[in-house]
Amino acid sequence: MKPSLVKLAWRQTWRDLRAGELRLLVVAVLLAVAALTAVGFFADRLNAGLARDAGALLGGDASVAADHPLPPAFEAQARALGLRVTQHASFPSMALAEEAQGGGSRLVAVKAVAEGYPLRGQLRVRDQPDGPARPAQGIPSPGSVWVDAAVLDALQLRVGDALLLGDAKLRIERVISLEPDRGAGFLSFAPRAMLRASDLEATGLVQPASRVTYRLLAAAPDDGKAGAAAVQRFVDWAQEEIRKQNLRGVRAESLEASRPEMRQTLERANKFLNLVALLAALLAAVAVAIAARDFAQRHLDDCALLRVLGLPQRAIASAYVLEFGAVGLFASALGVAAGWAIHFVFVLLLGSLVETTLPAAGWRPAAFGLGVGLTLLFGFGLPPVLQLAKVPALRVIRRDVGQLKATSLVVLLAGTLGFAALLVAASSDLKMGLIAVGGFAGAVALFALIAWGAVLLLRRTVPRARRAPRWLVLATRQVAARPGFAVLQVSALAVGLLALVLLVLLRTDLIDSWRRATPPDAPNRFVINLQPDQAEPFRQRLREAGVERYDWYPMFRGRLVAINGRSIRGEEWSEDRARRLAEREFNLSFDARMPGHNQVSAGKWTPDEPDAVSVEEGLAQTLGLKLGDRLRFDVAGGMHEGRITSLRKVDWGSMRVNFFVMFPRERMDEVPATYISAFRAPAVPGFDNRLVREFPNITNIDVSASLGQVQAVLDQVIRAVEFLFGFTLAAGLVVLFAAVTATREAREREYAVMRALGAGRALLQTVQRAELLGVGALAGFLASVAAVAVGWALAKYAFEFEWHGSPLVPLAGTVAGALLALAAGWWGLRGVLRRPVVQTLRRAAE
Repeated sequence: MKPSLVKLAWRQTWRDLRAGELRLLVVAVLLAVAALTAVGFFADRLNAGLARDAGALLGGDASVAADHPLPPAFEAQARALGLRVTQHASFPSMALAEEAQGGGSRLVAVKAVAEGYPLRGQLRVRDQPDGPARPAQGIPSPGSVWVDAAVLDALQLRVGDALLLGDAKLRIERVISLEPDRGAGFLSFAPRAMLRASDLEATGLVQPASRVTYRLLAAAPDDGKAGAAAVQRFVDWAQEEIRKQNLRGVRAESLEASRPEMRQTLERANKFLNLVALLAALLAAVAVAIAARDFAQRHLDDCALLRVLGLPQRAIASAYVLEFGAVGLFASALGVAAGWAIHFVFVLLLGSLVETTLPAAGWRPAAFGLGVGLTLLFGFGLPPVLQLAKVPALRVIRRDVGQLKATSLVVLLAGTLGFAALLVAASSDLKMGLIAVGGFAGAVALFALIAWGAVLLLRRTVPRARRAPRWLVLATRQVAARPGFAVLQVSALAVGLLALVLLVLLRTDLIDSWRRATPPDAPNRFVINLQPDQAEPFRQRLREAGVERYDWYPMFRGRLVAINGRSIRGEEWSEDRARRLAEREFNLSFDARMPGHNQVSAGKWTPDEPDAVSVEEGLAQTLGLKLGDRLRFDVAGGMHEGRITSLRKVDWGSMRVNFFVMFPRERMDEVPATYISAFRAPAVPGFDNRLVREFPNITNIDVSASLGQVQAVLDQVIRAVEFLFGFTLAAGLVVLFAAVTATREAREREYAVMRALGAGRALLQTVQRAELLGVGALAGFLASVAAVAVGWALAKYAFEFEWHGSPLVPLAGTVAGALLALAAGWWGLRGVLRRPVVQTLRRAAE
């Protein structure tokens, strides 16, 4: 390449940077790259941390779980493959202090472990609650128990005191500091009580109908490829054995299955952060396209002069390619650096959700950010600029020739498709990426079509109105005189406002939905295992304590074994959730009255209808059930059938008692039912202890700590979302500013001519305000309507939230669009009417 060409490109780039010609382009690219790479760096570190610690989170390299003791063949097969093996059992139970020490009670998550636990990760303990943590040497000694510090606090006990678990009296030996494979589920926040597996029988807690989870852990003897291959062979064998022997309630577990609460929260947060970054990138693309066309329009005369001086078209085109390549690399590098710095904010806000130090980020997010920045400039910015190479030399004496033309459809389509593919890939969720990118593409086309129709309507109606104010007629003629610019402005403004309105709606409604998961009056106690003869005395105790509102339902366990007379097996379904649901036991219930917090979505709930069942609509969708299907359940060895007569919509985040399947009957004496109750405990000291003493068989689950921790997690996610929201807001304002100022030079010439013909500054200011208000109002209305549609699709199909847009959104969007356009016009066009008429006309004539 000739040095003179590089020198020309460098001088051209330096001049344009000093003159501020490239300011909007740099800002738009920087915002897009910073938003995408910040999310990318955080997601990369998070995924790397989870992958690194997957074994520790499971307690081994592989795990097989069951709701009954596993067949000996599983352990034998693991040992035959050379794997290390251990087993443990876990279940909820009430722990008691001796009467001499207050007789307090606390729900605990009991774990009975065997030698070798854990196979991966490190169990850490303390000799005293405030002592230093150290790695555990082995497992609890016979007759002893290790507990979380919360057990000591709740029962006012110390290390060395006795803890009563069922029929056993165990000595508190250690305090658990860190349990690497702490699981998830309803009791995930209950404090731990860990004992030897050989001491479990003495407690008498495990009975034939007890809800116990048994796990077999397997791990390779080393970290080599041979060990990993042996683990994979065991997992494959276990899955095949489960399928071949039709072992119900047995499943091979993964990280996702063992820690769903962490995965779900982080995935939902990451998904929304990706959406915000996507919208910032989409807005940046619009801003780059507008700013590049404005850049090219201002350089027409310069390129015509270069052609007069003999510079060939190829040299001009090459110089601009070099200029935009250098600017793209510069802006992208700044964006990557900004994204790297910003991702530490996400680590600060969300990194504590993972109980481990996150590893360093890889190079992929940085490379992706550079690719996005260059694609933005070359796909959307370079096409109009390359037309400068075709400007004829004749333009030096004839300003009407060599105007910019519409960008080639093929070039524009190629750039758009490439950028869309990058964004869909960056979204990490195909459905969300397609809805966001496809929704924006459809909205742009719709906005342009409606804007064109509005311009034609204005051209025909307003000039014919005899009594129309002069400022309105002039404003209409201004718009109609350049329909292409009007369509561009409305479309660009509408796209920018669409992203802003969409984010405001989604942010508000999604955050409200997240917060509704823990309403202020949500029950904080769940009591299970209430026997029928204890029902009335227990309810009387609640009334005496002032608890008037509570859930009360019978409950029994059952496994779905047949649909329409055909036996089912888990592998019939391809979706993991469907397989798990088909293989698990359900909590079933019966009541002639439908729960007040449920809604019938299909069919009809008829009290005491014989041979009827009501199914939760999500379960029906997952398993492919419909009204009229017959379900058969195995309940303690007895078969119970029913026909689906209604589907119910259940809010699982309501912290109320809910069931997948209910029989609409007042009595079912043939099933072994107990009762479950949910209520908000009164602020009465000793209330829980008195309940447990009077009803010693119950399990009283205090979820207050769980609610507090969930709310803390949601607050972290919300702060991260609000932080990134500022990027998209900035990108939207850049689009508004670029759209309004794109016609600055044309407005200067038109206003100069009008002022020369006698129009006053006040009239022209009114004309300008009317034009901006009209264009902004139309853009705001279109954007708000499209935002409701796209927001509904994202909420329903990507985030799986129920969401209903307010009918006031279009009105609010119209007003906001008009005011934002007026504000952007005031800032970007504030000097148009101040420039002397003679100076403007001379410049136009040059």
